[in-house]
Amino acid sequence: MNVLIIDDEPKARNLLEILITENTNKIKNIFQAEDLLTGVKLIKQHKPQIVFLDIEMPEHSGLDILNFIDKDELNFEIIFTTAYSEYAIKAFQLSAIDYLLKPLRAETVKNALDKAFQFIGKSEISLKLEELKQSLKTSNFNKIGLPFTDGFKFVNIDDIILLEADGMYTIVTTTEETDLLVCKPLKHFVELLEKNSNFYKPHRSYLINLKYIKEYIKKDGGYIIMDNNKSVSISNDKKEEFLTIVQNIG
Repeated sequence: MNVLIIDDEPKARNLLEILITENTNKIKNIFQAEDLLTGVKLIKQHKPQIVFLDIEMPEHSGLDILNFIDKDELNFEIIFTTAYSEYAIKAFQLSAIDYLLKPLRAETVKNALDKAFQFIGKSEISLKLEELKQSLKTSNFNKIGLPFTDGFKFVNIDDIILLEADGMYTIVTTTEETDLLVCKPLKHFVELLEKNSNFYKPHRSYLINLKYIKEYIKKDGGYIIMDNNKSVSISNDKKEEFLTIVQNIG
């Protein structure tokens, strides 16, 4: 398996190469490039399965890679390396693109490699990059990338009706699809959507979009019915808070 590191800082490239070598035995060759255009040439020459790509480089940002590579050639995983702010990190998370924050650490490099090995060849990287660029350009995080068995699906956040825990997976229900089993735990989405006031966690196993509440039923301990007629449990310690919230909707 081939890996390419594209970064304008030699020390950063060498450190990353060391961390990669120390944390996996699956890599056969590691190539380095000091700028994006050199990196593009090496991609076409060596066809790496994973590309570590710095964002802030002279002349061309790492985000410009779509300008130099045809979409059908984007058959590798990209892991961005960045010192970006929290605002930009949210764009990476929603676009389901992996990233490493500088300064780099062995544990985060290992985790990024493990995830990349899992999704090589089925992650629709060109689509994810387009979503990422759009989010960074507009600060409008209106879509989220959902990893599932065969790849990734992007859905409008506003179209999500509810999310339900299923062990280390999450069942996502949207207005367009009945259920989608996603390869992320519910905790991931709770953290990702915590600043979106439409989403509320009435129970440890559910995260719901308040826009799609249909009824609240008091009997049987109390439960919520969503617009798609799915029933959602509500914890005893959340009932008072939930009723206060729904009384102020509208």
